[in-house]
Amino acid sequence: MTTRDAAVDVAKLLDAGRWTAYQAWLVALVALTIVFDGIDNQLLGIVIPTVMEEWDVPRSAFAPVVSLGYFGMMVGGMVAGLIGDRLGRRTALLGSMVVFGALTVLAAFVHSPNELGLLRFLAGIGLGGAMPNAAALAAEYVPVRLRPIAVTVTIVCVPLGGTLAGVLGIQALPALGWRNLFVIGGIVPLAAAVLFRFLLPESPQFLARRPARRAELVDVMRRIGHDVPDDVVFVDPSADRRVPKASLRSLFTADFVRDTLALWGAFFSCLLAVYLGFSWLTSLLTGAGFDPSTANSGITAFNLGGVAGALLGGVVISRLGSRLAMLSMTGIAIAGSLGLAAMEITPAASLVAIMAMLTLTGAMINGVQTTMYALAAHVYPTAVRATGVGTAVAFGRSGAVLTGFIGAWAADAGGTRMFFLVVAGMLVVTFLSLAIVTRHVPARGAS
Repeated sequence: MTTRDAAVDVAKLLDAGRWTAYQAWLVALVALTIVFDGIDNQLLGIVIPTVMEEWDVPRSAFAPVVSLGYFGMMVGGMVAGLIGDRLGRRTALLGSMVVFGALTVLAAFVHSPNELGLLRFLAGIGLGGAMPNAAALAAEYVPVRLRPIAVTVTIVCVPLGGTLAGVLGIQALPALGWRNLFVIGGIVPLAAAVLFRFLLPESPQFLARRPARRAELVDVMRRIGHDVPDDVVFVDPSADRRVPKASLRSLFTADFVRDTLALWGAFFSCLLAVYLGFSWLTSLLTGAGFDPSTANSGITAFNLGGVAGALLGGVVISRLGSRLAMLSMTGIAIAGSLGLAAMEITPAASLVAIMAMLTLTGAMINGVQTTMYALAAHVYPTAVRATGVGTAVAFGRSGAVLTGFIGAWAADAGGTRMFFLVVAGMLVVTFLSLAIVTRHVPARGAS
């Protein structure tokens, strides 16, 4: 596309343009960063049964470890969101990868739950900082009509990474041991962060607000396929709107307060439900009598279902809008959780039925949680997008923090029945919160 106008609105130019192979490449690279995030997220849940046996400690000893990791994610989401809006989404994303990669390697050398908890907290800062900046970066590489799909494809890599970690755990844990899994899980994102420094450009919409970096923006726009002249002047009309500088206060202006609170409620309850599965499903199934291989297959089914559900959700949202799609998926997730609570989940029961229900429920829960990032990216403008997404996720992590204690309590108090009843209850809160949001992604063709 050629443009010779005196001033160019980057967002409008991207929205009017076609979807190019270079944009697809950029989204794929951003998505890959979240694959590493998902792998690291899942590793602890996979190795807990092995570490319990090696250290001769009860499952409850890992409740603080799990919770500290999620508390770190809460801190990371808030801090890195602000960094992303002020210093750049790429800078914050790659910095987050370095943090969680390095701390995961160090976790391979611990010898007590206290040491592991400290390092998981620090690694969690990186894990929590990666996702909001990845969501903002993917959203701002593509035309607005493709934003829900781009963000969903990116964030769906959390359960995809979790699936890979589950497969890795099944195949490699007996041979390599849990310490080597942590080493591998940390070195790979460290190497990728160095490589991506040269492959990933900064967000075009972020660069449009920084005149000193105009040359970078010209290069990115040309790579995307827009023939902009050397002397082009870029403008960002959103800079003239009444949106304060990125800060927590900017999210509570009259324009955003209702959607901010609703998104916080939705992220809190849904992330609590998601991370109950991520952190405790393997241990829960082991406690119900299943062997470790079958238990790891259960978390793999939950995550694989999540990948399929999230991708389906991204497509449906682009066509039907986010309100109908997300409320429908949440309703099905509630029904699936209640079904699991009512099932007999023991080695004597039908394994096919159990895995099928885990797959369906994982598809809907992860589908809702993943597409929530696309919804948040739609709600907030460029100036506060990473902050808005990051703080919503950060508040959501406070729900994830509680999973360390709620998961252990539910499993000990009522086994699988109590565990999935708690999941269903959290999803009811998700449904109500999503119903309150006013700026849902519109259906295709809607004004």
